[in-house]
Amino acid sequence: MKKKLLSQLFGGLVLGMMCSTATYAQLSVTGQVRTRSELRDGQGTLATPEADPAFFTSQRTRLSLGYSGYRFKLYTSIQDVRVWGQDASSINRVTLDANDGLLMHEAWGEFALLDTTSSIDNLSLKIGRQELLYDDSRLLGNLDWLQQGRRHDLALLKLENKGWTGHLGVAFNQNQERKTGVVYNGIPAGYGAGTNGIGTMYKSMQFLYLGRKLKGGNASLLFLKDDFNKYHLESGARVWEQGVWSRFTTGAYVSATPLSNLNVTASAYAQRGKDKDGTKLEAHLLSAAAMYTVTPKFSIGPGVDYTSGNDPNSTDGVNRKFDPLYGTPHKFWGYMDYFYVADGFGKNGLVNYYLKSRYKALDNLSFALDAHQFVAANDVMSPDAATTLDRNFGTELDLVVNYGITKVVNIEAGYSTLFASNTLASPAVKNVPNAEKQANWAYLMINIKPTIFTK
Repeated sequence: MKKKLLSQLFGGLVLGMMCSTATYAQLSVTGQVRTRSELRDGQGTLATPEADPAFFTSQRTRLSLGYSGYRFKLYTSIQDVRVWGQDASSINRVTLDANDGLLMHEAWGEFALLDTTSSIDNLSLKIGRQELLYDDSRLLGNLDWLQQGRRHDLALLKLENKGWTGHLGVAFNQNQERKTGVVYNGIPAGYGAGTNGIGTMYKSMQFLYLGRKLKGGNASLLFLKDDFNKYHLESGARVWEQGVWSRFTTGAYVSATPLSNLNVTASAYAQRGKDKDGTKLEAHLLSAAAMYTVTPKFSIGPGVDYTSGNDPNSTDGVNRKFDPLYGTPHKFWGYMDYFYVADGFGKNGLVNYYLKSRYKALDNLSFALDAHQFVAANDVMSPDAATTLDRNFGTELDLVVNYGITKVVNIEAGYSTLFASNTLASPAVKNVPNAEKQANWAYLMINIKPTIFTK
């Protein structure tokens, strides 16, 4: 009875929108089913000889509804993320809320602040739960590789005119409606909050993004402040206090095509203020890459990323480990996710030397092969602080094959292997005693993403 009522309500909503659709309005319904089977034998962190490889299949299911009319847009995306076998095969009365993968991924409305006759291309306000996707997704990205993705609850003021872009975003998080106070528990129960999936969710965030389209590229500036609720420890547990610690991230990004077959990108960012634990912060990131098109089907290019870390010999109490905010680390620091994701790797920072290659065999078949050399940005010390270890972390190779069966159905397969050093397994980095020095990971992903209805 309940399902029938919900079906009637949803059908009535869609029918009502269709009936009220004028010449300027559009309704679209899209869906997605994405399954990914993974074989993990040292993915994220090194395995021990006695550990058995893991194998599982995860699934993302999304239903998205968009509606646009005169000077407004509405968009809702509901998704369910879970592992096959997580629930009982019939009635399930035992799954905890923390394991419930059904949630609202996006739910926003946007409306134009100026009439369509204005000389400005766009001045609008977008409010609600939404993805943030800027430049190369290094600091602000939707993290689409993860089945659950990444989204933010915020208000976004957008100004776009004659190749210029100015976006001002503001977010303020609370755990619930309150009668008094604004203390925020940045680690809600059942939710893996945090910067890069680790630690504490921000209490508030404000950012200004300025972008300019160039001939053959684009350039941008980012000014971002995220605030973390203060706390102190009592018997090892966090007790939240009034007030926040503020972190400031500023920097620039540029992408250019100086030659018809050469694309170059570069970025530089600095972080100041205090980190999410209240420690003084002085960190930075530098990145540069190039991609050369050898033939219409084959391209290759080198790159390097430098993210600062902490010198073990420093005694000034300053945190110099750069945090790449709310981006898509899987895209940059190796597909095995050893760095800047859920598994930590110490505080020494990272230098990532890489060579990427792409080959398009057919219109619907492509290959990608990347090689990474990972090195600590600072000295790594032995547990007794008496010996300086080799800075080399290891070498990773990533192979991805992408095949489009149709415009709606896509298959992607990947294999990665990591040849680790003793330093990577050391207590100062991954802290895995007697670790296997070669790690492997493979996956097969099927993505079905149709447009169900549009009018």
